[in-house]
Order: sequence, then C-alpha cells, then structure tokens
Amino acid sequence: MSIFNVFRGQFIDIIDWTEPSQNDILAYRFPRYNNEIKMGAKLIVREGQSALFVNEGQLTDIFLNPGTYTLTTENLPILSTLKGWKYGFNSPFKAEVYFISMRQWTDQKWGTQNPIMLRDPEFGPVRIRAFGSYAFHVSDPATFLKQLVVTDPSFEAFEISNQLRNTIVSRFVDAIGQAKIAALDLAGNYDKISKVAGEIIKPDLAGLGLALTSFLIENISLPPEVEQALDQRTKMGVLGDMSKYTQYRTAEAIGDAAKNPGGISGLGTGIAAGQAMAEQMRGAMSGGGGGNAAPPPIPQAAAFFVAINGQQQGPFDVGTLAAKAREGSVTRTTLVWKQGMANWAAAGEVGELGGVFGSVPPPLPGG
Repeated sequence: MSIFNVFRGQFIDIIDWTEPSQNDILAYRFPRYNNEIKMGAKLIVREGQSALFVNEGQLTDIFLNPGTYTLTTENLPILSTLKGWKYGFNSPFKAEVYFISMRQWTDQKWGTQNPIMLRDPEFGPVRIRAFGSYAFHVSDPATFLKQLVVTDPSFEAFEISNQLRNTIVSRFVDAIGQAKIAALDLAGNYDKISKVAGEIIKPDLAGLGLALTSFLIENISLPPEVEQALDQRTKMGVLGDMSKYTQYRTAEAIGDAAKNPGGISGLGTGIAAGQAMAEQMRGAMSGGGGGNAAPPPIPQAAAFFVAINGQQQGPFDVGTLAAKAREGSVTRTTLVWKQGMANWAAAGEVGELGGVFGSVPPPLPGG
C-alpha cells in the first residue's frame, strides 16, 4: 500500500454513493481502508437513499433524510457513546457504512410456472395461468439490512427476485381462491383481485423491510382446449335461432346448385346437408347430443344423368340404372354424368357403377 493510501485510509473526509445509471443495487457498502473514518468527515445522503452505520457487527446510527452531515457526537450519538473517543474527536473510528436505495423498483415480473387448479362454479375443476407485474421499495432500512443484506457489499435485486415471485404467486392463489369469481368473469375483476392479493402479500414483504407499492394482473388464461370449447360455444350463441340458420343454409344450397352444370339436381343434397348441420348444432346447444336428440337424415343416393338415343334422361339412382342395364337400354359405353364430375364418361369407367353391370354379360367378341 502506498503512502498516499495509508493517509487516505486514516482520513476519509467524504462518504457518499452515486448509483450507476443502469444497476439493480439495493444496498451498497462504502469501501474503506482498514474501516477507518475520520471524526468530522462529511456524509452525503442523496434523495432516494438512507445511510446506516454498523460498528463491530452492531447497527448503531441511521440517516433517513437526505442532506450533508458532519460526523460528530451530535450526529452519531450511539456510536459516540460506544467508542468513548478517549483519543479525541479527531481520531479515526472504525465502522461500516451501508447506503440503502429507497427508490421504487418498478416493472418487476411475476407469473405462475405451473397451472393453478381451481373449482369453478360453472365449469367445475379448471386450471388457470396468470402473470403480471409489481413494484416495491425498501420501507425499513434497518430490517432490510438485518434480514437480507447482512454483510453483502453490493446487494442486488436479482438476489431476492425469486423469493418475491414465489411469495407473490403463493399469495395470489390464496386471493383468487377467496374471491370465488367464475372463470368467465375474471377478466372484469382484475382490479378487485389485485387489491385483495396486494393486501395479502404486504405482511410477507414487511417482514423483509420491503413494501409492495403496486400489484397488477396482466392476464389470466385457461388451457387452450378449454378456450377452443368456449370459442365454439360462443359461435353457436352468435348463430342464435337454428330455424333461421336452416333457412340460410337452404338458400346457400340453392345458389350453389344454380352454378353447377347439373342445374337443380344437387339441390336435395345441399338442403339435406344444411338441415343436418343445423340439427347437430341444435342438439349441441340443447345438451351436447343427449339420448333425445333426433338422428341426422339418411344420406341421399348418388343420382346420374344418362345419354340415351342422343337425349339426356334422369337423374336415376344406381338401382334404376341397374334395371335399365338388365333391359339393355344402358350399357357400359352409355355416357353418364352426376354432380361433381367434370365431363360425361362411359358408365363402365365410373367406379360407383361397377355393380350395375355385374349380372350383364359383356358384348360378344366381334359383335
């Protein structure tokens, strides 16, 4: 150690702490050479700070208000009594000085790592997740020093963030359980739940010398599969009158049939599909497909138009075509068409008509 440092260690004239622009330091121990501070030195406590003196492991004096103090027996009554100053008031004394940041620490995040199981009055047992933010500050420097800082030369926020988050989540679960609010009504009661949770959390933080200044809930969410079910339920509620929905689907089917080459032939299928969908949704809204729900209509058989003697006839179902095949008026080379086919095709090339000619022998060779 140089001569300069020796003298500097024996005569520290100014004790202060200027916080870096970007830091999370809650408590800072002023560095000293041999722990020696000169009697009569200047102590500077800035806005948002407090200073604590620790002598031989014992907290002695606290400076809570901002300002510049001259370290004398007037400003250090407890320490002066302990030391006695038998060597005169200009002799250096040994003590540790801790600066505590009293400012508010905002935008601290909290969230549930695992879903919370609750008993909902409407859905029964349900799992939820939640997250938000909170703010706190040191309210009791002495308690904060004794419970958390102890001898840490630089106590930072991350050292306590996990403890605070776990405490907040635990108390949040208590609060939302006490609130007894249905899951569908949670979004409109964030403020109420926040206030209840804040009051429950405060005593835990007070035991550490901290005060909760803000507690906000940003979101409470249900599992994805439950949200999808709610979306479907909302969709059915928006549709409302199922009779009107059937009329709407029927009108759509008529419009679609008019655009197809087969004209009105596909109308029956479209109407049947609309009625079937309406019945299914009506059954879901009335009880989720109970035993009293009517079965859906029987699917309509495929209907084919045929070209006989250059004339379009039909539509005929497969059974009718089989009868005509036995009569000989419909053969494998007869052109047929149904809704959904791009062009007319020979009946023998249409897979659905394979059974029509099962009992009809093929043409004679060379015939």
